[in-house]
Amino acid sequence: MAALSIDSLFDAAVRIQVEERAISLTFTEDSVRIKFPTTRRLAEFLDVPHYYILPYFAMMEEQELITRAERVGILTTTKGTRKMLALMQENYAGEMKEILGPEIFVALTGKD
Repeated sequence: MAALSIDSLFDAAVRIQVEERAISLTFTEDSVRIKFPTTRRLAEFLDVPHYYILPYFAMMEEQELITRAERVGILTTTKGTRKMLALMQENYAGEMKEILGPEIFVALTGKD
């Protein structure tokens, strides 16, 4: 089992999006939010018990990287979106360009 961390959960979230070939974005007046996989989906993907994941989500909320909303799910905050987009750009640019389309990927990341 790999060591869990906030960074490893963000990476797993992006890998799930790549594997499922889908990413959900929410546009607000002043931000873009990315839907995070559920805690159960992340635990299954990482092959760890669900309760191992929960403390990291509490930490991510405290660090204002995500927000959880009843019946909506887990969304990145502005800070979390920047973190996730940087990870996508650095490690998964090709896959994300295929999923989002190059124009949207460039518009989101500011990089070609």
